[in-house]
Amino acid sequence: MSTTNPKVADTPNTNTEKDPDDWTTGDEPMTGAQGSYLKTLSEQAHDDTAFAEDLTKAEASKRIDALRQKLGLEA
Repeated sequence: MSTTNPKVADTPNTNTEKDPDDWTTGDEPMTGAQGSYLKTLSEQAHDDTAFAEDLTKAEASKRIDALRQKLGLEA
């Protein structure tokens, strides 16, 4: 039995982040939350081309990540 508590571990679990291209639901339409956040980020970045209503979950995730990086919001 492991004594490590993943909730308080110093290093993040390596399988918590998965490439959007590998998502089994990545081809589904983006969620409402993704759309809202992407729209907000695209407005903040003054990038009208970043938002499109017909994006998939995976595409929206990638654009959100890119905009967060552009805006310096990455942790």
